[in-house]
Amino acid sequence: MKVRIYKNIKHSLLNEMARVKILKDISINNYGRFVLYWMQSSQRVKYNFALYEAIKKANELKKPLVVLFVINENFPYGSRRNFLFMLEGLKEVYEELRKLNIRFVVHIGDPVKHVLEFSKNASILFMDVGYTKFLREWRKNIVEEIKVPVVAVEDNVVVPVEVTSNKEEYGAYTIRKKIQKNLKDYLVPLDFPQISFPPFREILFSFDIRNPKDSINRLHFRYNVSETHYFVGGYSNAKELLKDFVQNKLSKYIEKKNDFSENFTSNLSPYLHFGQISPIEIALTVLDSSVEDIEKEAFLDELIVRRELAFNFVYYNSRYDRLEGLQPWAYETLQNHKFDERPYRYSFSQLENAETHDPLFNAAMMELVKTGKMHGYIRMYWGKKIIEWSESLEIAFKFLEDLNNKYALDGRDPNSYAGIAWCFGKHDRPFKERPIFGKVRYMSENSIYKKFDVQKYIERVKNL
Repeated sequence: MKVRIYKNIKHSLLNEMARVKILKDISINNYGRFVLYWMQSSQRVKYNFALYEAIKKANELKKPLVVLFVINENFPYGSRRNFLFMLEGLKEVYEELRKLNIRFVVHIGDPVKHVLEFSKNASILFMDVGYTKFLREWRKNIVEEIKVPVVAVEDNVVVPVEVTSNKEEYGAYTIRKKIQKNLKDYLVPLDFPQISFPPFREILFSFDIRNPKDSINRLHFRYNVSETHYFVGGYSNAKELLKDFVQNKLSKYIEKKNDFSENFTSNLSPYLHFGQISPIEIALTVLDSSVEDIEKEAFLDELIVRRELAFNFVYYNSRYDRLEGLQPWAYETLQNHKFDERPYRYSFSQLENAETHDPLFNAAMMELVKTGKMHGYIRMYWGKKIIEWSESLEIAFKFLEDLNNKYALDGRDPNSYAGIAWCFGKHDRPFKERPIFGKVRYMSENSIYKKFDVQKYIERVKNL
């Protein structure tokens, strides 16, 4: 990751428009009462390019802009924890849009149904981009049935996925150069557009999100997971975490990033998952800091290359949520060892309740349950142990998916599925063959105890 290539970059209209994809190219409805932006993956105002394009079109058509958000109570792994975090962010979106005289409407139900209903009175629909199966299915169904033009704007990655590559990449080393050659065109500052369209003054029903703690009690969820007191949703909180990271942690990032007994990660992954802050804004803030370039490069490689490798995986591999999504070598070596004797076998309940013989695994599990997040390095160890202790590979994959997506605020995400697949060898290389894992990388307790202060971490989790 060459920091020097970021310097003296100027924004161009061409770069901006490359994020835009016309999904339905039909005539604009001149009788529409407003321009409609369906907000889903980009739950923010700043560096929300879908919102920016909708504002420009509203200015051009001299029509009001309405932003619609639909809360789907059947969202996979929906719980009080992740819905409250989302509502805390949406409250800030509401407040910021109100200052701009942009109407923000929140409904509950099926997003496809509500977007289609709203679009009957719209001139054109703008939407942000989703990558996982159900998010893409929503958008596909909307495009098939809608009667107005549809424009999608990709803004939750730095370089749009199809610009980076037209195929699934093997690993970070194959995608890195492809991303780097495009960064000068996409990692650019962008000013908020001027607003000249009239406000929308008609009455529209909206679910009240002004007090998230009250609003959450009117929703229903499939999973009974309590809220976390360690992360509060919203752009302003993401900005505070980013500021703290740049000022107090970034200068030691290379040395400390893998040390789960310390706290030197940015903790921004929940906010990135909900689109409450843009990866572009994070990267530009890091680049603008006075920290040495080598530290910036290390962080930006994680934020951009590793993260966008995950998006590439989910976008181009329809089997990202199954073992069959692995590279052939990893799948074959694991299958060759699937009947190997397991030293321990634990049920889902035992894993979830941290009832194993391994105090480090138990601490990692409890950190996830209590806080809604787990340090990235220890999450790899946690995942490998579930593979080692499960009755079959398929059961291990399902346990990992369920535990991660149920409790993690940054779960249900391309990063989550790439992380789970990595534990089974995805985006990695073959190692010396051993029982259970075959040629897939193994992580031992002994090596981790030698590298890090494990007891310090275990005590910290106990005291949460």
